[in-house]
Amino acid sequence: MECNKIPEVILNSGHRMPLIAMGTVGDHLPPPEQLISIYIDAIAIGYRHFDTASIYDTEEPLGKAVAKALELGLINNRDELFITSKLWCTDADHDLVLPALKETLRKLDLSYVDLYLIHWPVRVTKGSKYLESLNENILPFDINATWKGMEECCELGLAKSIGVSNFSCVKLKKILDQATIPPTVNQVELNISWQQEKLLEFCRANGVHISAWSPLGSHGSYWGSHKVLESPVLQNIASAKEKSVAQVFIYIYPFDAHKFVLEFVFKFLMYSSDWFKMDI
Repeated sequence: MECNKIPEVILNSGHRMPLIAMGTVGDHLPPPEQLISIYIDAIAIGYRHFDTASIYDTEEPLGKAVAKALELGLINNRDELFITSKLWCTDADHDLVLPALKETLRKLDLSYVDLYLIHWPVRVTKGSKYLESLNENILPFDINATWKGMEECCELGLAKSIGVSNFSCVKLKKILDQATIPPTVNQVELNISWQQEKLLEFCRANGVHISAWSPLGSHGSYWGSHKVLESPVLQNIASAKEKSVAQVFIYIYPFDAHKFVLEFVFKFLMYSSDWFKMDI
């Protein structure tokens, strides 16, 4: 099977990041062995960027898939992959950042991640999971002290690049005003129906790359929406160009926004060698 080459962007850290990643979050994940198989298949057809997080419970299966891909010769070395993971809100404290990343690396069985993000701009009590339980468990959050912990991870070589996720312009500016190592990425919800133009403009002006989670609306998940994949405008374009709605969206959306995609996009890529070749 032909391996599809995915375009890359150069981050402000100087490192390259593939513009499309395979997301590993889900509200009803398959068993670990099936996840490992899915990730191996993704590597085989060209995926080189995988997005995980400590809260997703997918770090360990992803790490095993990487090891198996090396064993099978699908990749020559670990450096051919770009692995993103995230600091969960329970560890959003200066003294907890490094231990949290070390635990992530233990689960992944890797010596470093390519990108490490603060998952949300909030700190909560130990044991809090996902957003439903956060409000009642909020703790004081020192953004700049936590960012200092992220910088230390980068300086130790445990994370090649560091960034944030779900940060507003105001919260991101607090980091930028004090940072020694600026955030490379801000990963936020971004799609046709939620375009975040002000945030996009701010990040562009400050050299922070925008990464879009749920760019296709996460149709079918409990947090998702049908507004993207069932958009009449996108459906009409897709029909006229004999492409999928997902492909149309990935093509027309600004290419400085990295696309964080889900498994059904991976299935499309298996049968398409012209993902980025459209004449609209």
